[in-house]
Amino acid sequence: MKHDISAKSGVGRKPEWLKVQLNTNNNYKYIKGLVRDGRLNTVCEEARCPNIHECWGEHRTATFMILGDICTRRCRFCSVKTGVPGAVDTGEPERLATSVAAMELRHVVITMVNRDDLTDGGAEILAETIEAVHERAPECSVEVLASDLMADRQSIARVTDARPEVMSHNIETVKRLTPRIRSRSTYERSLEFLRIAKELDPDGSTKSSMMLGLGEAEDEILETMDDLRSVGVSVLNLGQYLQPARTNVAVERYYEPKEFARLREQALRRGFSHCEAGPLVRSSYHAGEQYEHYRRRIHPLYAEAED
Repeated sequence: MKHDISAKSGVGRKPEWLKVQLNTNNNYKYIKGLVRDGRLNTVCEEARCPNIHECWGEHRTATFMILGDICTRRCRFCSVKTGVPGAVDTGEPERLATSVAAMELRHVVITMVNRDDLTDGGAEILAETIEAVHERAPECSVEVLASDLMADRQSIARVTDARPEVMSHNIETVKRLTPRIRSRSTYERSLEFLRIAKELDPDGSTKSSMMLGLGEAEDEILETMDDLRSVGVSVLNLGQYLQPARTNVAVERYYEPKEFARLREQALRRGFSHCEAGPLVRSSYHAGEQYEHYRRRIHPLYAEAED
């Protein structure tokens, strides 16, 4: 008998495993200060990530969000502001790179709002930011969490030419739910973005993430895994969707940790080199550790050099 994990589980209070511990120690305050001083945005704050105290307080890492804090799309799961963005801040790449160097990061995640108002979707500024970090902090690997850039090959090529160590774009949810959950985005376009990125940089790592708890069925999750593998995605994150505000789509059900563990095994069987799966997992959760795991598994010469 097939184990159906799509049924509702009586959504009410958040279960015990979703409670997080606040940590406003000196590391947290230090990173918050650097973000403010650099006039930077972080997805940690804008998306109300539940891991912000762990990442800032324990690991001294942050996911920077460039190209402003106003998105041109209105996805029903997201709390980032929607509207008409301001002018592109050409000084942002250098300020961000300076902050990364000051934080002495070994791995940084750079994400972005959707900028459908720009011809290239923001690819030029994204590429300049990658290049600035590589120049200012050469020991720091860069992970990009890009918008779909309308799956424009030239725009994607500008980003891959900047040589980010990880190229990431989130599929977010299963095909059936995409029109209801994501605004002006398509399941097929996201797959096309990931396919082009891998084709342009065959040796690079491509990554995607899914939110669970929106009403998807298990066979749809597995189908999405297969679709991601078909375009060369090597790293997958699976996390619990949490409603950030009343105006966002409601949670259909909460997955138990053991269910995430079982889905992780399904992902690894399908050939993903790494899968982070758990209730509090987000796109950039343990991103640095994921990249090291990928590098050692796919490129064993790196492991030998570090022994």
